[in-house]
Amino acid sequence: MERTDLVVVGCGPAGATAAREAARAGVETVVLEKDPVVGAKRVCAAGLRPGFCDTFDLPREIVHCDTPRVALFDVAGTEHAVLFGPGHTTTREELDGTMGGLATREGAHVRTQTLFRSVRGDGERGAIVEYADLRAGERRRIAARNVFLATGATFNEENVVSTREQSRSPLQFAPWRDGLITTLQYRVYLDGRAADVAYQTMEMHYYCAQNGRQIVAWMFPKRDHLAIGLGVMGKMPGVQLRQELDAFTERIRRRLYSTVGVLRVKQEGHLLYGGNPRRAFSDGAVLLGGTAAGLVDATNGEGIFEAAMSGRLAAQAIAADRSGPRRAATRYASAVASRFARRLVHRVKLMRFLERRPARFAVLFEQLARSPRFADVLQKEDFERSAADRLYLYGQAARFALRAGWG
Repeated sequence: MERTDLVVVGCGPAGATAAREAARAGVETVVLEKDPVVGAKRVCAAGLRPGFCDTFDLPREIVHCDTPRVALFDVAGTEHAVLFGPGHTTTREELDGTMGGLATREGAHVRTQTLFRSVRGDGERGAIVEYADLRAGERRRIAARNVFLATGATFNEENVVSTREQSRSPLQFAPWRDGLITTLQYRVYLDGRAADVAYQTMEMHYYCAQNGRQIVAWMFPKRDHLAIGLGVMGKMPGVQLRQELDAFTERIRRRLYSTVGVLRVKQEGHLLYGGNPRRAFSDGAVLLGGTAAGLVDATNGEGIFEAAMSGRLAAQAIAADRSGPRRAATRYASAVASRFARRLVHRVKLMRFLERRPARFAVLFEQLARSPRFADVLQKEDFERSAADRLYLYGQAARFALRAGWG
């Protein structure tokens, strides 16, 4: 059987970062990617928070637009502009492809057209991954000291055979399906330039569908197109989802490119995630990261930063404890939980609070637009906030609660 130090499943931001930084630290790394090309079939608005490229040492060439403002639209369609940044937009093809290429340059072995099937414990030695080599048409197995699963929202927990005595893996999470979001996105290619403000803004829209369900929609500018999409919790029939997206796209057209012709439209659909993070991030020698771990901000769908950072934390834990696969996994799980879990759980609670009375979105957005420091403090991670930041945030939260009502 083939053996290696680390197997990474999935070459998105989480997997590629883990592979790159682990390989750089001298950890022998194999990456299994199901698509023929890294970055293919990624449905994502691909907005990057300020400083993302510097944080993960990525070339500026992947950035399409620098966006100094976020426009939040409430249920009435009123715009609330928040200055920040600048943020950046790109495409997942370029982001993932670049990150995968950098992982290869550091010595990771990226194997495309390899379909992950299962992983099971291998005692104290680590874990064994079974996958399908789609090129050869064969099933293969590879043993590793650690396995990092970064397969996105489609992660199937049944593929993890628990390494413990209980029959269920601790990675299983009953509320997972309730947090899945059905999305549909158009890439709209124009024969001219849209309004200038379109290329300076990441737009997020919060409104109710025709059947009353909450919709989160977006318009993100790219170098050669506009990414216009929406998501809804749970399932929605395809016809109805397209009707909702067509209506939303028409709203964007009237505001931003009413005098410009459309060359073509590319349609994409996929599952995203907008619920609580999982309660466990490791099982034996197996680590779970990125969206597969539920590391997504429920209020805006942001998960690229969290994914890449989980990959970095995985690489650090594995490199720091090479002789103890289980200890490395436990170290990683503790780091991820302390860095992300609390904030992301709070974001889920906030989103559900807003959804109960959609008029609350306007209250929050108005407060953010009028208080630049409020928006700035919210963007920080917990460990980045000073005592003064926390005191200020509590005051702003109390003010919002009083204005929005507790019911």
